[in-house]
Amino acid sequence: MFSLFWVVATLLSAGFQVARNGLQRSLMSDSGPWGATLVRFLFGLPFSLALAVSAIVSTPSAHLNLSTTFWATAALGAGAQILATASLLVAMRRAGFTVATALQQSSLPLAAILGLTVFHDRLGPVAWVGVAVCTIGLATLTLLGRGQTDPISSGPQPLSGAAFGLLSGLAFGFSLNAFRHAGRALEPSHPVFAAVVTVSVVQFLQTLTLGGALLAVKPAVISAVLRSWRPSLGAGLCGALASTGWFVALALAPAAPVRAVGVIEAPMAALAGRRLFKERLAPLQWLAGAGIAFGVVLTALG
Repeated sequence: MFSLFWVVATLLSAGFQVARNGLQRSLMSDSGPWGATLVRFLFGLPFSLALAVSAIVSTPSAHLNLSTTFWATAALGAGAQILATASLLVAMRRAGFTVATALQQSSLPLAAILGLTVFHDRLGPVAWVGVAVCTIGLATLTLLGRGQTDPISSGPQPLSGAAFGLLSGLAFGFSLNAFRHAGRALEPSHPVFAAVVTVSVVQFLQTLTLGGALLAVKPAVISAVLRSWRPSLGAGLCGALASTGWFVALALAPAAPVRAVGVIEAPMAALAGRRLFKERLAPLQWLAGAGIAFGVVLTALG
């Protein structure tokens, strides 16, 4: 039943994630990267809680196993995702929306390596070929886009932007694996149920941690976030739907193939960057994107 459902969930998540990133990016001028990061969790929490309640009501046979393993992996993934989101937003300002999103895809090979060495996931030979092809396409796209910057950024900062983009990829790679195993620890017999409930728990932890830290250290950021509640609701909704889709996919498949299919986010971001931020890609960059898509297919089939 779920053999290909994870692919559909991942594709939908990628689309919602691009929309959320664009909305978050527009909020950075008022609240900064940490405030824009909080928007994702704070305004996504009501939607993720509603989805969790629906999952609990519709799955009466499921049981919540709130073990130490669940809380540890959920907390570690939550912290890594906070770092990843803030790093991605900074990279967007310094290297451009499109290139930063592409750099974030470094979580693909990193997710595969982390999944193998830390969580002992296994991939077939074809899937590893797909990972390699995606990585080559990613490196090509990144190198060809070194000179691009966001038109409203403070100026060309491609090196620091690349560093933040790679940091984002590393943190996302870790969080993907952590969330996958948190869901499996919560309720292995009902993976979709476990994924939806885990999203709400993780977003609650993230809102509490980051919101509390900003309230104590930078209360003005909290005020700026609350003032922009109207556009933030859209970012929160897209974020909740994206996270739910990612978690569902991760409950049904290892992190590396999920992230490989999620690379479709890169060409989506290229279109969004062109439309929203007036960014342009060269023909060779589009060719690199086609190579990434081919690698996605190999990884999904492997």
